[in-house]
Amino acid sequence: MIRPPKQSDQPISSQWVRAYRDLVEWATLFSILKKDFGTDTLIIRDGLLRSLIFAHDFFPKLLGKIQERIEAHWMRSKRHIYLAGVAKHSQVLTRYRLAMALEGVLQADYPAYVEVPREVEEKAYKESEHARGEDRLSAGEINRYVGGKMFLVKFGCHQLDPVWPVDIFTPQRENADTVLGSMLADAVNGFPVPCYPLCLQKAHDHAALVDFDFNILQDHIYDGVRDALGHQSNALDVFRLGDADPARLRY
Repeated sequence: MIRPPKQSDQPISSQWVRAYRDLVEWATLFSILKKDFGTDTLIIRDGLLRSLIFAHDFFPKLLGKIQERIEAHWMRSKRHIYLAGVAKHSQVLTRYRLAMALEGVLQADYPAYVEVPREVEEKAYKESEHARGEDRLSAGEINRYVGGKMFLVKFGCHQLDPVWPVDIFTPQRENADTVLGSMLADAVNGFPVPCYPLCLQKAHDHAALVDFDFNILQDHIYDGVRDALGHQSNALDVFRLGDADPARLRY
C-alpha cells in the first residue's frame, strides 16, 4: 500500500500515512502477544479486526500467526488470550439502524448483543469480499480482509443506549459470551463516553497528540523549516505571527 510515485513529478499519495499507521497498529498487536500474561486476558483493538491495506495473502498469514501465539499461551501457561475489536461506526450499523429501531432490536432494559450474519454484512458493502470470512469463501478463494465475526453490542441498561460494532477474532466466536462479558465490565465504567470500553478511552488519551505534546512536535517542525530556509528564516517568524484565519473576527 505504501508505494513510490509512478513518475518523479507526481506527489506521493497522502494515503500512505493511514496505511503506515494501520501497519504499525497490527505490528504492535502482534508484538504484545509475545509477552507473558499472568491471567486470562482480553486484548481490544480500536477498530474492527479487518484491514484493506495488506497485499496478496499477507493478512491471513498474520491472522494465522496471531492464532498460533494465542494457542501457545494456552499450551505453555494455560492462559486464555482473547482478541476483539471495537469500532465507533460501521456501514452495517448505519444501513440497518432504522430497521433495528422499528423492530425493537437491542432495545431491552439490560445489556445485550446480537450476532450479524455474514450475508447481512455483505449487503452493506459495495465489495462483498470486504465482509466475507472463512465461512463464506468459494473454492480457491482467499480471505484477504476479514479477521473477525461482527456482533452489535449494547453495553448500557437503557433502551436508547448506544450500540457498537464489535469484531471477535473468528476462531474465538464461540467464546462471545466470555469476551463480551469481560468487555461489559470495562464499559460500565466508561468515561467520558458512557457505555464504551474504558480501556480504549484511556489508550486514546495516551496516544492523542494534543496540547503540550503537539506544541513540542510543532516547534520541532518549525525548527526544521527554519534551518532549511537559511538566511530567509525571518520570514517564518513573520508567518507565525500572522493571523491564519482573519475571518473569525466577524463573530
